[in-house]
Amino acid sequence: MVRIEEVQDETEKLRQQGLATEKDDDDEWEAIDADTDDQDDDLSDDEDVDERGVILANESLWDRISALRDIISPTTRAKLSKMWQTTSAYGFFGGWIAGKLIWIGVTSALVVGLPFALAVEDESRFAVQEKEIAAQQQGAGVPTNPLSPPGVSGQPEGLRPPGF
Repeated sequence: MVRIEEVQDETEKLRQQGLATEKDDDDEWEAIDADTDDQDDDLSDDEDVDERGVILANESLWDRISALRDIISPTTRAKLSKMWQTTSAYGFFGGWIAGKLIWIGVTSALVVGLPFALAVEDESRFAVQEKEIAAQQQGAGVPTNPLSPPGVSGQPEGLRPPGF
């Protein structure tokens, strides 16, 4: 729970009690002016002054950015906040849908595509074996190399580098 308490200035208290007058206030200001010299100027500390002569407070970057919110009106801030929330919601939803589609594609490729590729490889191997058996039955007599291209006889021609 928050407790609010009014704190009054000492001069205000004296003024309310009738003890302080205008003359006392002026004398006080003159005394303060006489005490301060030109050497004790507030802006004389170089580490607190930037190139424009403004005293810099020890603020963090976050403090400065959060102070900018006072520049933008509350209705504009509400619109910007709503627009950011809507955009981020659509972005996260789009990412979720894209992730699901990628998951479906990858699992489909693994479940359907891999066995299909293996079956095609087996069929091509069976076709090569059938050609070899047909060539042997026609009386070729010379065993053919299954890696040799069609139309090349099974006679050795000497050494050939791989791939030619």
